[in-house]
Amino acid sequence: MAELPAAEEELTPAALERGRLLFAGPCEFFAGAMTLAQLPPARGPEVAFAGRSNVGKSSLVNALTGRKALARVSNTPGRTQQLNFFDLGQGRLSLVDLPGYGYSSVGKAKAEAWTETTRAYLKGRPELRRVCLLVDSRHGLKPGDEDIMKLLDQSAVVYQVVLTKADKTSKADLAKVEAATAAVLKRHVAAHPVIRVTSSEEGVGIPELRAELAALAA
Repeated sequence: MAELPAAEEELTPAALERGRLLFAGPCEFFAGAMTLAQLPPARGPEVAFAGRSNVGKSSLVNALTGRKALARVSNTPGRTQQLNFFDLGQGRLSLVDLPGYGYSSVGKAKAEAWTETTRAYLKGRPELRRVCLLVDSRHGLKPGDEDIMKLLDQSAVVYQVVLTKADKTSKADLAKVEAATAAVLKRHVAAHPVIRVTSSEEGVGIPELRAELAALAA
């Protein structure tokens, strides 16, 4: 990959510690929304977690916050049925766990309703500071991922690709997926240049992602 940008260089021990302290603090669920009318007033800056069903969004939220069951984890794709809002650090940052796109275990009509609400949220939430776009490191970017990337480009919302489940693939295959992803990101104007490689089970990349997100907090 090319030389890392300044965002990577800023992850000093002090930045990592700020991230640790923020995510070790209070974190509570405060709202769930299935429709636009149900979206809660913002409590401060927001970071959303988007991705295909079963990519590991809820597992990542739990790993970041050091909780085992803050966000519901399921082996059945499509079980997150609403936008779930979590207050981190008493208003310093809100984490938003979005419904997965792609396969869903529920009916098509309900899945389409979630998708419409999610897209409207991503397009029109002034407090949204960043979207973490989760991508399974075993498979790389899929057509649905690029659809969301185009939407965020058009909405001028910064998004950062987070490769998940890094413990479930080889280093060689992971490097190939990371390089291919980086090449695609160069074509997208709102894409953050740094890709984070993570494993929620083993804690890989978690401190670094905490530090980056803490920099967005109030």
